[in-house]
Amino acid sequence: MTDTQKGVVALIAACCIWGLSGLFYKALSDVPSHEVLAHRTVWSLVFFGIVIGVQGRLHVLWSAVQNPASLKVIVAAALLISVNWFLFIWSIHAGRATEASMGYYIFPLVAVLIGRLVLSERLSRTQWVAITLAATGVMSLTIGLHILPWISLVLASTFGLYGLLKKRLDLGPVISVSAEVLILCPLGLGWLIYLHMGQGGAFGQELTQSLLLMASGPITAMPLILFSFGARRLTMSTVGIVQYINPTLQFLVAVLIFGEPFGVVHLIAFALIWSALAIYSSSAFTQDRARRRAVMVSEAEVVVSTNPSSDASAKP
Repeated sequence: MTDTQKGVVALIAACCIWGLSGLFYKALSDVPSHEVLAHRTVWSLVFFGIVIGVQGRLHVLWSAVQNPASLKVIVAAALLISVNWFLFIWSIHAGRATEASMGYYIFPLVAVLIGRLVLSERLSRTQWVAITLAATGVMSLTIGLHILPWISLVLASTFGLYGLLKKRLDLGPVISVSAEVLILCPLGLGWLIYLHMGQGGAFGQELTQSLLLMASGPITAMPLILFSFGARRLTMSTVGIVQYINPTLQFLVAVLIFGEPFGVVHLIAFALIWSALAIYSSSAFTQDRARRRAVMVSEAEVVVSTNPSSDASAKP
């Protein structure tokens, strides 16, 4: 397999794990969401620690958390991702996985909007159309069901802000997430100790459940490692399009397996959001292709300027 093919396989595998993770957390419905989050944090650190230790990069992780400037960003990112993780787990347990899938559908558009508001990035007319369509979809759901889809909005916003913070960290995704769970681990471990000393935690009560709680570490870490591997080998437009496998699988699991309600109002809202994503993805693909063409032209001009023609070099 070529590097590109390996990247595509890794990226699809990562998105499939993320998209089907609702099935995993549904199997832990008997465990309170906050306890699942604590286990997810602790076992993620164990798994990441093993991976980074094998790679011989523990000193990189230690340097990251010792740097005061990067530590502030890591702490803020850790708080955002913990809120995102908890809300996703809770939404699965509460039977609102459809709303969670909507959050990850609209995340790219929310991220673009955050870039405009915070970083003053310019948006094309097409991007504004996509954002407007997505906002209309959210509004149609709010009006039609008389509830604000706050789960979708919080998931999209926390992940968007999380991505904004990550831009300020000169660390790879594995090291940065490892640093985040390292910061969160004392809280998670402390909460688990409190539960087991008091009313009794779930871990150790039943073998299958305990193994599932331990597996929450690899389930969190493996797709991130695969995604990082794939993203380095593919264009941003390809990465952006393949990422939609995640919320699509989440949506299908919620409706077809969990049997969550999906009526006309949901259909209208999702149709608007899917249309927005199609417009946005098309625009992103066109922009990415134009950038690559510009780079190729620029490189060709450099080659021509540094290599005189054979006719010119033959002159006495």
